[in-house]
Amino acid sequence: GDVFTRKLPSFERRSETPAGTSRGPSPISLGSQDSLPVATAFTESVNAYFKGADPSKCIVKITGDMTMSFPSGIIKVFTSNPSPAVLSFRIRNTSKFEQILPNAQLVYSDPSQSDSNTKDFWMNMQTLTAYLKKLAEQNPSSSYYNVDILKYQVSSNGIQSTPLNLATYWKCSLTTTDIRVDYKYNPEAMVSPAVLSHVQILMPVDGGVTCMQSLPTAIWNAEQKKALWKLSEISEKSENGGSGSLRAKFDVSEGPTKPSTLAVQFVSEGSTLSGADVELVGTGYRLSLIKKRFATGRYMADC
Repeated sequence: GDVFTRKLPSFERRSETPAGTSRGPSPISLGSQDSLPVATAFTESVNAYFKGADPSKCIVKITGDMTMSFPSGIIKVFTSNPSPAVLSFRIRNTSKFEQILPNAQLVYSDPSQSDSNTKDFWMNMQTLTAYLKKLAEQNPSSSYYNVDILKYQVSSNGIQSTPLNLATYWKCSLTTTDIRVDYKYNPEAMVSPAVLSHVQILMPVDGGVTCMQSLPTAIWNAEQKKALWKLSEISEKSENGGSGSLRAKFDVSEGPTKPSTLAVQFVSEGSTLSGADVELVGTGYRLSLIKKRFATGRYMADC
C-alpha cells in the first residue's frame, strides 16, 4: 500500500481509492513510476605463487570487479525522462579493500566518507544512458546490458589469504622423477568457507616421460608433456578437512627432469573472498540479484 502510493505523482495520491477496489494488474513493462530492477555481480580473482614448502615465501594478490546489469527496457525509461532518479549504491565490508578504482566516466564517489567499512557511490545518469544506448545499438537483441562499475584490490596476508595452500616436492634422477603435491583447504582465507569446484592441477614434466604412475589417477598428455589431476571439489566436508596429496612417479628416457611450475585452477560460486556486498541507496531502483564468485587467476607452485 504505502510504498506504492508514495511513488505516485501527488495529484493521483489525493484521489482516495475506495476500499475494496483494486488498481488492476500492474503492467509488465517498466513504467516510470515503478522501481527499476538492476542486478550486480562481484567477481574476484586470487593470484598466488607458492615456493616449495615455505609458507613465508608465498606471494598473493587478490583483485575484484563489480558490474551492474540493466534490463534493455530501462533504456526507454531513461531516454524518455529528462532527469531519471540518480542510481546510488553503497558497498559494504570495504575494510578489506586496499584500493578502489571506480569507472571514472560513470561513477562518482564521496572521498570524505569516514566509515572505512562502507563506501557510497552514485552514477552519472547522462553518461550511463548514453553508454546503454550505445550497447543497445551494438547488440539490439540483448535482454540486458552489463556495465563495469569498479575494480578493487583486496588486502592479503600471504599464505593465510589463499583458499588452497600448496607445497611441492620433486625428486629427479636420470631414470625416474618423483613428484608430490600437498594441498590443504584453508577456510581462514574466506569470509564464509566456500566449496572450491572444478579443481585442476596441471604439471609439466620434461625429460622424455615414457610411463606415469599416479595417485589419485592423473591424465598424461604426451603432446603437451603435462600431467593433469581433476579433483571435482574441495571443502571442509572433504576427506581430511580438504587436505590431501597428489603423487606421481615418471620413468624418463632423457632425465633428469628439470622441476617446473605447476598451475592450479578452481572456481567458487556464491561468495567472495573479501565479503564485499552492495545495497542500493534512495528510491527508484531495486536489486533484483547479487551474484558473487571467485576463481583462480595465476595460481602457481614451484619446488
